[in-house]
Amino acid sequence: MNKIKEGDIIPDFKLKNQFGEQVIISDFIGKKSLVLFFYPKDDTPGCTREACSFRDHYETFLDAGAEVIGISGQSVESHKNFAEKHNLKYHLLSDKGNKVRKLFGVPANLFGLLHGRVTYVADKSGKIIYIFNSQMQVEKHVEEALKALNESTEL
Repeated sequence: MNKIKEGDIIPDFKLKNQFGEQVIISDFIGKKSLVLFFYPKDDTPGCTREACSFRDHYETFLDAGAEVIGISGQSVESHKNFAEKHNLKYHLLSDKGNKVRKLFGVPANLFGLLHGRVTYVADKSGKIIYIFNSQMQVEKHVEEALKALNESTEL
């Protein structure tokens, strides 16, 4: 299993979003920074708090030149229901079989029973500039991602 590290280039992949549309990550490279957050499961308490925190700060991410994308293993239909229920405006990608999760090397927690919660921030060139891994500090994923984006634009 590859483990993506800071300084690596984001691997290209394509997955369907909550509308059944194919989203190709390389389409964003050169145009926007990316914030990819892997979360365990739609509509669980922690994942809902995290997703809504990204929703509440979505305009701030757009203003910083970044696109937010959530990724988990549930179906397109599950993502559609989750996005509608919580008014999520960003892409939620369906990673059936967790192929992209494995590609990134997102760790499992709690003896492998629970999928990890990791956020990757990539600059416009596709280079990973920051990784935040915390199962419990769900709202801190937004805070850390914004901080990383702000620091990268100050360079």
